[in-house]
Amino acid sequence: MTRTRYRGVGDIVRTIIHGVDAGTLLREARRRAGLGQRALARRAGIPQPTLSRIERGLTSPRFGTLDRLLRECGLALDLVRRPGAEVDRTLIRERLRLAPGERARLAVREWQRTRAFRRGATR
Repeated sequence: MTRTRYRGVGDIVRTIIHGVDAGTLLREARRRAGLGQRALARRAGIPQPTLSRIERGLTSPRFGTLDRLLRECGLALDLVRRPGAEVDRTLIRERLRLAPGERARLAVREWQRTRAFRRGATR
């Protein structure tokens, strides 16, 4: 699990958990914690109108602000890399083990295959 800290991220918090926006997530967390908007805003050190705008989706909070608000509700916000988000470097490593001439020949063959495929796809 990789933790990443972001600062000033605009839209990253709009789709945090499978399409749930930050406002919906925050409102649900606040209600489950039994807190009103004023109480949560006071605890987190932000104005209540700002919290209201976040919950209504009118503004997108910074990652640190959302993290602080959720922590006051008893939750933690962690960014975890999705499976498949990483680049598979296996093929790259295999190619780098080849001699330069062999890599060039392989690249030409792949280019020829791609060209043939594209020609077949456009017909």
